[in-house]
Amino acid sequence: MTVDTSSADDAKVGAGAGIHDIEAAIAAGESVLARRFGSAIRLVDPEDLHGSGPATVVRAHVAASPFELPRTLVIKHYPTRPQAGMIDSFAQEAVSYQLFTALAPEDRMCPELLAHDGKHRVLVIDDLGRAPTLQDKLNSSDARSAETSLLSWARSLGKLHASTASREADFNALLRRLGGPAKAEDSVAAVACAQLPGMLEAALHVKTPDSVRQRAERSAEHARSAAYRAFSPADLSPENNLVTTSGVKFLDFERGRVRNALVDAAYLRLPFASFPDALALPAGMSEAMVAAWRAEAAAAWPALSDDVALAGYLMDSQLLLVWIVTWDLLPTLPDGRGAGPLSRQAALVSWWRDVAKHADRLKLDDVVEHALDVAAKLDARYGPGLELALYPAFR
Repeated sequence: MTVDTSSADDAKVGAGAGIHDIEAAIAAGESVLARRFGSAIRLVDPEDLHGSGPATVVRAHVAASPFELPRTLVIKHYPTRPQAGMIDSFAQEAVSYQLFTALAPEDRMCPELLAHDGKHRVLVIDDLGRAPTLQDKLNSSDARSAETSLLSWARSLGKLHASTASREADFNALLRRLGGPAKAEDSVAAVACAQLPGMLEAALHVKTPDSVRQRAERSAEHARSAAYRAFSPADLSPENNLVTTSGVKFLDFERGRVRNALVDAAYLRLPFASFPDALALPAGMSEAMVAAWRAEAAAAWPALSDDVALAGYLMDSQLLLVWIVTWDLLPTLPDGRGAGPLSRQAALVSWWRDVAKHADRLKLDDVVEHALDVAAKLDARYGPGLELALYPAFR
């Protein structure tokens, strides 16, 4: 949609930004481009891209420029500064793009950063065009295309991890320059491990064995360790990935950080579990995605080539992710039975059963028993007969 910026009406454009927000983003983009290239560069025909975060996101055409710039650019403008002590999404995203723009083009799993400015809180990035998102592929009727896109996503994630495995110091240094914290660690895992056993007992009358609780706590500690650290987009929703002719590209680094790559790898076992509309994948798809990710990630961490070691790492990461998601969702679920196959209740039942399946392969009897107990009690409370539906492409 093309926005007529000549209007003084500040009505919302669709569900996205207002006209004045778009005008401010264009002005900030033109300003930073002029400083970057030393000459005025006019942007026209702005199109609101309906960013879901704190930024106004606009696609604009380059009207005229003495430089070889792409015909269209994407401007992300963060007009509001965060409250004291809060993570600055602009700083996280700017530093994330800086980190990748410094890499060779073949190692860049995202658009190129063309200009940015901390004072005006604006980013100008290359426009990857109107390629479909991974979410579009999963919601299509083409199973083969969806499968190919998922494997491409897993490979891109592994390549992203491998190419940034030694770049934490660079990331932190860039973040300090923009006024961000030297290190942004997530405390959610520790809180979930402390609180979930009590929640399960109160809501489902399920007691958590000490051995299972201790395993989850160790997994949380490993997630904060110095091992296997690499850049993570943190938000691994399928809507934030573009399926291009050169592979899947990642977008939206508003929560980008360096963390243990195995935290991301858990999403290969429970694809997009933190995404509110996450659905199921067909049998064998998850294993294929793990193999695609490992083929790239093992270049940085050869230990991942060991099947036994990798199975243990993934089990711990999967268990921790299920704990975190359950801790987050359980208090929000409405009372009553009869939830359907598209519900979060069905998702939790399926994910806990999946934990039991993988734990059984490793002979972790305590984890198997506990996971099946949680799944059964969830199904009894919200079902019965709950099973998460497949994405439309695989139905």
